[in-house]
Amino acid sequence: MKYYSTNNPAASPVTLEEAVVRSLAGDRGLYMPAHIPVLDKQIIRSLGDMSFHETAGLAAQALFGEDVDRDALTAIVEDTLSFETPVVHVHDSIYSLELFHGPTLAFKDVGARFMARLLARMIRRRGIDRVVHVLVATSGDTGSAVANGFLGVEGIRVLVLYPGGKVSPIQECQFTTLGRNITALEIDGTFDDCQALVKDAFADDDLNARMQLTSANSINVARFLPQSFYYFDACAQLCRAGKAGELIVCVPSGNFGNLAAGLVAARMGLPVKHFIAANNRNRIFVDYLKTGKYVPRPSTPTIANAMDVGHPSNFARIMDLYAHDRDALSRFVSGYAYDDDEIARTMQRVFRDCGYLLDPHGACGYQALNDFRLAPHQTGLFLETAHPAKFKQTVDRILGGNIDIPPRLQAFMHGRKQSIPLGPDFAGFKAFLMENA
Repeated sequence: MKYYSTNNPAASPVTLEEAVVRSLAGDRGLYMPAHIPVLDKQIIRSLGDMSFHETAGLAAQALFGEDVDRDALTAIVEDTLSFETPVVHVHDSIYSLELFHGPTLAFKDVGARFMARLLARMIRRRGIDRVVHVLVATSGDTGSAVANGFLGVEGIRVLVLYPGGKVSPIQECQFTTLGRNITALEIDGTFDDCQALVKDAFADDDLNARMQLTSANSINVARFLPQSFYYFDACAQLCRAGKAGELIVCVPSGNFGNLAAGLVAARMGLPVKHFIAANNRNRIFVDYLKTGKYVPRPSTPTIANAMDVGHPSNFARIMDLYAHDRDALSRFVSGYAYDDDEIARTMQRVFRDCGYLLDPHGACGYQALNDFRLAPHQTGLFLETAHPAKFKQTVDRILGGNIDIPPRLQAFMHGRKQSIPLGPDFAGFKAFLMENA
């Protein structure tokens, strides 16, 4: 499979290995597969007979099978999927796909673990004789998933850039207490500042001459594409329940990598009738669908902090999929946005009426499905992207309770915070990297 840049599709494409190791194209575009494989309809109809490992293996083979031999790819998938993603009925025809049963209790565990194992294999095969530096900007869950996915991987050093004071305390513990090959950089700014520093680093000639840089944000194809595995598993489970006839999928969206992966899965043949992007007050995508104008703006802090993104990178991929045709995109994707009060009211109402504990991001997804107004014959599925305990202070305040912290999260809270404060200016970040190469 070849990969092209969203900024210049006509330019010479690159291999999977080049796309993964480079992460960002030289023209600062995002890599996309030269073609999206379409699975046979009979295979799609048989998804209900498959396990999560089998559906993920099917998708992985279609997406990466041209570049990774079957046995190695099977081993990577098996090593990645150490958990299940149950579909949970919430109310009427709405289902929740709980994507928080991995090591850090967030949906990004799959993409991070898959990329860590794929990149480690590439390093071994290429015989790279210098450390690969993985730069990752996080608004919360990406940092913990990547840090834990790459922890202890030989030949790789991870630098996690996060906005100081703008991630939950438990999220912060998950990547600042690990040590070893993980370094946390506490940036005095927003997530967008962190993301800009990462992108600027890839474009800097001095840094690239001195260091082997890559990223584990969803800008990397090895992080973004494996997120399609969830959608295959969801369709399989709903097929078994007889509920996949006309499926509407709602994705809480910040940097839009998860939605982009879902759209790729649909292009591969999954029977999804329509997608919904659920935003918090950072409603850049929703406004684009309404006006046709994409206007990035500084991100606004909200209680759904993992979606506090004012300039989502994967917007470029979504536009590429739809040939920059807003009307075509709008026919298949809707958008809704909610402020903190609306999110809190949804969490309270669902807990009162259904006994189901939503996190703030999942609450956006649930409410968007309600506002979309499903037809009687349609099934709604929203992605519950992280365990509510990762936002314990917020959830406890809104629900007036004291939710339990799972043992896996408690273990992180006993570690000692190790982070390095930096400003949002690129000169300071570059100097740090050059000194610590």
